[in-house]
Amino acid sequence: MLKKLLFVAALLFPMLAGAQTLKVGIVETDAIMGAMPETAAAQTKLGEVQKKYQEEAQRLESEYTRLIEDFQKMAEDELPAIRERKTREISDYQTKLQQFEQTATQDMQQQQQMLMQPIVQKIKDAIDAVGREGGYSLIQEKGAVIFFAAPVDDITPAVKAKLGIK
Repeated sequence: MLKKLLFVAALLFPMLAGAQTLKVGIVETDAIMGAMPETAAAQTKLGEVQKKYQEEAQRLESEYTRLIEDFQKMAEDELPAIRERKTREISDYQTKLQQFEQTATQDMQQQQQMLMQPIVQKIKDAIDAVGREGGYSLIQEKGAVIFFAAPVDDITPAVKAKLGIK
């Protein structure tokens, strides 16, 4: 019985010792993303799209301001039908302006997601590759680590090297 117990202990001991070995890495994805040339190109593209939307919004706002000024210049005794038409025109234009702003915001979010998704995926793939090559059990974002007692490796330089950036 004692031999069986020692045999089981001999089998389990290496497994338990191996289970306690945990190789942890941290990575700073914001620094990696900021260093990638693809990020700068995506931000430039987003800036161009945003500028076009801002120009159109300014044009629409100028027209809206003109409509309000025309309404305010109307004589007090203007015909009710004309006054009502101008009021409706201002209200319709205000709705049009709000719809444009909503559409522009949604499109900007879609553009950002479309442009950034391949960059995020590329970083994730590089982190996965470094994690596998380095035998890491866990890789966590650097800013999310509050405390960890075991030694932790910063793999940010390795991920940058894997992506070919400095």
